[in-house]
Amino acid sequence: MRIRLSDHFNYTKLLRFVFPSIIMMVFTSIYSVVDGFFVSNFAGKTSFAAINLIMPLLMGMGTVGFLIGTGGSAVVSIALGEGKRDDANRYFSMLVYVLIAVGIILTIVGFVFIEPIAYALGARDKMLSDCVIYARILLTFQTAFMLQCAFQSFMVAAEKPKLGLYVTVAAGMTNIILDALFVGLFKWGLVGAAAATVISQTVGGLMPLLYFIRKNDSLLKLIPAKVDWRVLGKVCVNGSSELMTNLSATVVNILYNFQLMKLAGENGVAAYGVIMYVLFIFAAVFFGYSIGCAPIIGYNHGASEDKELHNIFKKSLILISIFGLLMLTASQLLSSPLCELFVGYDRELFELTSRGFRIYALSFLISGFNIFASAFFTALGDGVVSAVISFMRTLVFQLLSILLLPVLFDIDGVWFAIVMAELLSLGVSAAFIFIKRKKYRYM
Repeated sequence: MRIRLSDHFNYTKLLRFVFPSIIMMVFTSIYSVVDGFFVSNFAGKTSFAAINLIMPLLMGMGTVGFLIGTGGSAVVSIALGEGKRDDANRYFSMLVYVLIAVGIILTIVGFVFIEPIAYALGARDKMLSDCVIYARILLTFQTAFMLQCAFQSFMVAAEKPKLGLYVTVAAGMTNIILDALFVGLFKWGLVGAAAATVISQTVGGLMPLLYFIRKNDSLLKLIPAKVDWRVLGKVCVNGSSELMTNLSATVVNILYNFQLMKLAGENGVAAYGVIMYVLFIFAAVFFGYSIGCAPIIGYNHGASEDKELHNIFKKSLILISIFGLLMLTASQLLSSPLCELFVGYDRELFELTSRGFRIYALSFLISGFNIFASAFFTALGDGVVSAVISFMRTLVFQLLSILLLPVLFDIDGVWFAIVMAELLSLGVSAAFIFIKRKKYRYM
């Protein structure tokens, strides 16, 4: 039976509705994970380190897709809740067209400047050439990746989370199969990994585009639309927290790599890459849940259904607590076998990675609440509060932690930095939730 945004949600119905979004985010994270696995095991740790060094920049450029998707789906969902379906379709269509134009521009700029940027990040010799080759292949198809990121949110707002799941699974399986073929069997190395990624991203970006172009039975469809600067500005402000999260992650990851290069050399960068790959799959549960329930929150806010908004808020906090405990337990139990998959060929690198993984994973007890708090205010249309939470969490507190803790605890300080940043951010999230409770009536 189709679940609608206007329904009353118990735990079962809420989990059924958000589950496709969680799986979508998990499969999205598979792109870099699978590339990393095959490159590390078949092309060596220099090429593996090259991907880890340049990937934050590529993900940073792709954040426009998250901005348009999260900020736009909130605006579209609120319009649907207010009964303005024509406006919702107009906003949705305009945002997709703007995203395509921006994607093309970023591809051109990135293609021209990627080599000096990679050099500035510290890449030299073979690592430099590997960075440039991998980045230029991915940049060529950057628009498809940005569309895929945006459609993850729009599919949920259109009441088609399962269709979004099917598309993402298809894209993820494409990446896995082609990586095994191009890198494992044909030995194409880093080029093969890049080719597998862009083909799968094209699947993930173009399939939803074709669906919305055609007549469909969802709440949204692509129609002719002009740029509405007022709405576009609102979307950018509303989605600024997600933009901040991803751009901050780019800056912070660069600093992490810098600190690790200084403390442990190439091994440190490779270890951090493995930890990011594996832990992003775990964190995808929190991001997926937040993306999945955001349209419900936006719809009920637009419809002034305060009782249902309170219901979703309370159940979300309980579910996130359970998810955090389960993921912390799983990460501690699976740290050694997961690290073995990536760097089992190098004992010193394995020990470094495994210890860092176990420390870093402690953040799961806290991070889910901060991720949800930021997404919650985005869904309510309060992009400023959402952006402040993200700014403090992903940039200010992480920068302070990564600069200070290694001085006190050497390389362990690098791994503990995220735990400290999430703990400090929890105080900010809790303060805003308490302050804004009367305005939005979710408590």
